[in-house]
Amino acid sequence: MKFAIPLAEGKLTAHFGHCQEFALVEVENNDIKKTEVLVPPPHEPGVLPKWLHEMGADVIIAGGMGNMAINMFAQNGIQVMTGAPSLTPEELVQQYLNQSLSTGNNLCDH
Repeated sequence: MKFAIPLAEGKLTAHFGHCQEFALVEVENNDIKKTEVLVPPPHEPGVLPKWLHEMGADVIIAGGMGNMAINMFAQNGIQVMTGAPSLTPEELVQQYLNQSLSTGNNLCDH
């Protein structure tokens, strides 16, 4: 299973589409095996869902995201969790695995 998390200064950022980096966290048997930080392609509608699908993401943990992006991820079989707190990628994934990830309102500002 692979998680994608938009980052700013090493922690989740609420600005999904305009983040400078993504953490891709690989999990096997409920253990974090590897974390990679990648620079996404330039932001344009539809680019990030396609790119993250190609990167093998199964779950996206985000602060906020527009409905169009959520629908595009769903079409690619990628689960989206919005309203997550600004924590490190490993903390967020561990909370997801422990079923203790607190998600609130979609923090998307558009």
